[in-house]
Amino acid sequence: MKQQRIYIDTSIVGGFFDKEFEKETKMLFQRLEDKEVIFVISEVLSDELMDAPERVRTLLENYNDEYLEKVPLTDEAKVLADKYIAEDVVGRTSLDDCRHIALATINKVDVLASWNFKHIVNLARIKGFNAVNLKNDYFSLEIRNPKDLVYGKDI
Repeated sequence: MKQQRIYIDTSIVGGFFDKEFEKETKMLFQRLEDKEVIFVISEVLSDELMDAPERVRTLLENYNDEYLEKVPLTDEAKVLADKYIAEDVVGRTSLDDCRHIALATINKVDVLASWNFKHIVNLARIKGFNAVNLKNDYFSLEIRNPKDLVYGKDI
């Protein structure tokens, strides 16, 4: 069985230590350790983690390249992220969220996982992101919270 490629944003790393999100986040990391999935991470995530508490900032250091696929923030992703903002999917203050969506889209992941219900895992936003994707010849991106990825293990 082919490993799912799951793009994770910063809320997933922080969720590992958050009482509300800890259970399902740790179950998702267990899928990683069981080699059922690969986490796709970006330099946007790395930049956002720089200001996080040490245990959050260093969590991914426990996993080598066999578990993680690192993708760079490209000009293509920056342009697509700006289009989400130009189309009013979210405001300019959500630029990093848009960059996560753009990177996941461009890198054709199986799903983007997030606990960010305000700007990412939100039906109106998902429809908006995907409308922009389709308008610009990209595919629709699956966006889910970890509960959808650990109970039943399918998207």
